Amino acid sequence: MNPSFSSYLINDVFGDPGVYVDIRWSKRALLFDLGHNDALGPTRLLRAGEIFISHTHMDHFIGFDTVLRIALGRGKTLRLFGPPGLIENVQGKLRGYTWNLVDGYPLTIDVQEYHEQEVRQVAFLASTGFQPSDRTSRPAPRQDGPLITVFQDPMFTVKAVTLNHRIPSFAYSLEEQFHINVNKQKLHEAGLRIGAWLTDVKRYIWQGRPDDFRFPVALYDEHRREDREFVLGEVKEQFLTISRGQKIAYVVDARYDDENEAKIVALAQDADVFYCEAPYLDAAAEKARDRYHLTARQAGHMARMAKVRDLVVFHFSPRYTGQGEALEREAMEAFQGE
Repeated sequence: MNPSFSSYLINDVFGDPGVYVDIRWSKRALLFDLGHNDALGPTRLLRAGEIFISHTHMDHFIGFDTVLRIALGRGKTLRLFGPPGLIENVQGKLRGYTWNLVDGYPLTIDVQEYHEQEVRQVAFLASTGFQPSDRTSRPAPRQDGPLITVFQDPMFTVKAVTLNHRIPSFAYSLEEQFHINVNKQKLHEAGLRIGAWLTDVKRYIWQGRPDDFRFPVALYDEHRREDREFVLGEVKEQFLTISRGQKIAYVVDARYDDENEAKIVALAQDADVFYCEAPYLDAAAEKARDRYHLTARQAGHMARMAKVRDLVVFHFSPRYTGQGEALEREAMEAFQGE
């Protein structure tokens, strides 16, 4: 099975936290946190139209300026999602610059922050010098236990949970609705080629089109065009396999206590990849608690409780420079139940 999501840390395990998720075959990506992100380069940063912020401490938000600079002259809408205060923090960033020559620029920055009872939303347009639009609000989305849905796409859902870091810190899960795999051999046997038309087929299925839905397709073979009509249910039965979707969880900057543990385990339950901060060794558990962070053992323990498939620990404290293997070993021993 070819996965739909390809995810990886933006920096090394001692660098600013953040995860980049490439949505394969779509020229689209998601970004979790905005720490230092120059290593991604302009092409990958421009693909990330939706950005999910845990909180706005410097190591999680300083990369906003890089994204802004790259996107400024593009006809693009950046959508940011995050905890209370995000709108004010974005506005503060934008106020730090002079915008007298951008009235013809098409960039829009749409910011949504999630409170207990409501979602507040503001748009900043380059064409108005990034003056904020009138603030709108809507009732907070229905919660799935402690989890709230912050972004819904026909293909996937992003949920968040509020963790205690002495301020609200959002952790996120990304879950594919279901996975669609194409049987290339059966297509070949039917005289059909892999092409963009299959992307349309997947979109129809994610949109919930009925099996009797008919759609036209232009097929090309050595510069010859053939127009055909297909029935969605027949294509599904003959050429596709539909299975459980991928799930990725992302947790940073949270103290280890009973409430945070329960929320993190619920968020990461059955994830294929669990990205979890592990700044401290367990010998420094009191220090970690005082700083509202996790230890490597705590990260591994919660990964085991959540029955995740793969654990990636990161956001290591610089006090452990040269000891990254010790942090990884402690996390994996707890994860594997040793």
